[in-house]
Amino acid sequence: MKAHLMYPDRDFDVSAPPPPLAQELVQDLELQTLIAAMADEDKVLAEVVRAAILDGTDSVTILLYRQAILRDCIVNEAAVREIYALVVETLETERKNYLGVAFRYPGAVLHRSVEVLQMLTGMLRRLREIATREAPLFRSEGFRNLFAMLIRELDDDYFARIQDHFRRLRFRSGVLVSAALGEGNVGIDYVLRRPNAPAEGWLQRIFGSKPRSYAFRLSDRDEAGARALSLLRDRGINLVANALGQSTDHVSSFFNMLRLELAFYIGCLNLRRALLLHQLPIAFPTPSSRATRRHQAKGLYDVCLALRIGADTRGNDLDGDGRELMIVTGANQGGKSTFLRSVGQAQVMMQCGMFVAAGSFAANTCARVLTHYKREEDSSMASGKFDEELSRMSAVVDAIEPDTLVLFNESFAATNEREGSAIGREIITVLLEHRVKMVFVTHQYELAAGFLDRSDSNVLFLRAQRRDDGERTFRIAPGAPERTSHGEDLYRRIFTEVATAEAATADS
Repeated sequence: MKAHLMYPDRDFDVSAPPPPLAQELVQDLELQTLIAAMADEDKVLAEVVRAAILDGTDSVTILLYRQAILRDCIVNEAAVREIYALVVETLETERKNYLGVAFRYPGAVLHRSVEVLQMLTGMLRRLREIATREAPLFRSEGFRNLFAMLIRELDDDYFARIQDHFRRLRFRSGVLVSAALGEGNVGIDYVLRRPNAPAEGWLQRIFGSKPRSYAFRLSDRDEAGARALSLLRDRGINLVANALGQSTDHVSSFFNMLRLELAFYIGCLNLRRALLLHQLPIAFPTPSSRATRRHQAKGLYDVCLALRIGADTRGNDLDGDGRELMIVTGANQGGKSTFLRSVGQAQVMMQCGMFVAAGSFAANTCARVLTHYKREEDSSMASGKFDEELSRMSAVVDAIEPDTLVLFNESFAATNEREGSAIGREIITVLLEHRVKMVFVTHQYELAAGFLDRSDSNVLFLRAQRRDDGERTFRIAPGAPERTSHGEDLYRRIFTEVATAEAATADS
């Protein structure tokens, strides 16, 4: 039995190694806030959500498959949470009552397997009842296939056969084993046989003819004989014990996989609940193939910032269709870094099959998302900031393949503008030649202006808005780069506030 809620034709591998520079992506896009909101203090949810977010897919077919399942989860949230709670209860019951003991003997393995499989069978029956009740309400391919499989394979005949096997495997009438004599009269070819059918009726059992048999009785103190008989019994039931143990593991693994794959959607429901609590919009994105260049958004906002402050944030509109490079300039503290994070977060969220933090969003998929952000100097750096930037850029280049999305935030600002602009321009040019999509936030006018005169139209210039009085609107709009980033506005505001505070202190 397979869940197939993440992929239509294979299981979801939570233990797969993360992609290159995954930790940098989590740090730069502040994804830990997103993961925490989705996990809601559940360690399993946190593990699954992190794996799903970092190991996104560029297959439009798979993304639409997951989106349809997530839509079903939103419409039928109570039923999905009921299934997830049942699966968690099953695995917790197994863990608390049946795991943690090493069974070395076939008899012990058989006894343990019968107990566990009985418990799992009861849970499968409850799962089928939910599937039968809720199946007409679900529309996605993933859930319809899952429910159809549960209803088809877990019918009444299946449970009747299972109960009959449980009754036989208790061996209330003893164990019937056949064997042959091998070299040196050693027993070989032990086979567990079906018990003889009991005679019909009590008269037949009392007065009917008995099959020829030979029996012996052990002395009460014959410990060696008891051990020998126990060994014969274990040899007889060994194959059955192993087969039943494998069946138990198979059913248990189904519940475990169902939990892991449902966990991603439960995480999405948790995030949706948190965002709707603050009346923040969400939208299902429209993905297109990685070979295209599409980027459209309405009201795109930084979901992690919104979760932290618990309030609405300024959303931005974006029209980047056909563009391979977006250069963002403008006023200091005008929202450029926040906008860059929102672009990266939306791309990551889209490529794991969930909704995004926007009024609407459409973009092409990417081979992967990489980041190159400026770092503050600290004691862990083995060299200067500029050397460290170049070292990280080398790691980014090693991880790049065509159709990758790279987000640059104030890169190469650790050196003077002329040198930093020259290095940045060369890197951007080479990456464009290899079909790498980029969003570059910079204060370096020379770097940005160097792409103004390009004859092609695959560059989009965006600028953080600023009113005439210096107030920041935290909006990003199309606009050519300017020579100033208006740092003097911040200088005046800060020192005016300081002077006002000092004056108020003096008056008091």
